[in-house]
Amino acid sequence: MVKPDTTLDRPMLGIALMLGFCILAPLGDALAKLLGGTVPISVLVLVRFAAQLVLLLPIVIVTRMSVRCTPRVFALLALRTLLHMAGMGLMFSALQYLPLADAVAIAFVMPFIMLLLGKFVLAEDVGPHRLAACAVGFVGTLLVIQPNFAQVGWPALLPLGVAIVFALFMLVTRVVARQFDPIALQAISGAQAIVLLVPALLLWPGAPLAAVPELDAGTLWLLAAMGLLGCGAHLFMTWSLRFAPSATLAPMQYLEIPFSTLIGWLVFQALPNGLAALGIAITIASGLYIIHRERAMSRKLPAPVAP
Repeated sequence: MVKPDTTLDRPMLGIALMLGFCILAPLGDALAKLLGGTVPISVLVLVRFAAQLVLLLPIVIVTRMSVRCTPRVFALLALRTLLHMAGMGLMFSALQYLPLADAVAIAFVMPFIMLLLGKFVLAEDVGPHRLAACAVGFVGTLLVIQPNFAQVGWPALLPLGVAIVFALFMLVTRVVARQFDPIALQAISGAQAIVLLVPALLLWPGAPLAAVPELDAGTLWLLAAMGLLGCGAHLFMTWSLRFAPSATLAPMQYLEIPFSTLIGWLVFQALPNGLAALGIAITIASGLYIIHRERAMSRKLPAPVAP
């Protein structure tokens, strides 16, 4: 019988790292929301990936991590990068219209979409309990969308686009993640994004990059902080999974919603209204129920037997 390697398990460290992610991610989003009024969304996305490359490439070089891959895997990596760029651009756009907590809560429909993709695309076994939880969770999401849609119209649907794109992003990541160290994977993604974005932004009508030298020092510092927070949040999540099982950490990801609510109140003096708050509570409860069912199903599976 093959048992998982638990020699590195340090659950409290893993939990602390996941808490760090739940704080850093909405802080980075809050800065993106602040900057979105003066900096083009495309430049925000570029800065996010540039920070990722600048921070991680030296680690890859010093530790001599392997980044070699077949043409097929390289194409999948490029697809993953495009999805990441699209999801990030949609989220930064949504933050210009919606309160921080509402945008994050709507995007948390992603686990439900992944469950449905698993059933209908990957032919995974998804029982009626989890499908019912998906339906309830989506109702909760609609409750969050409704008051925002009444105020801003179609941009209230942007976080749904974020959820769909990142669900596809996660599916592609499942295929390629085992072939690379997480740091190497993110460094490759950063390099690909820079190669794709810089020429596009230089040639795009209006040349978004031309506005960057005109930004004041305070805005440039905020851009740097946003990039560092985004990259740091992703690394915290990746490292947390090295020290604690995903079953332990998955429920904690929903702490991002209350942290987003707190940061949104402190920075923007914005809180979800009663209907949106009810929808957030339903979404969290449905997501936690799905996690509970996943745990229950995993315990029923027979243990793998060594050949």
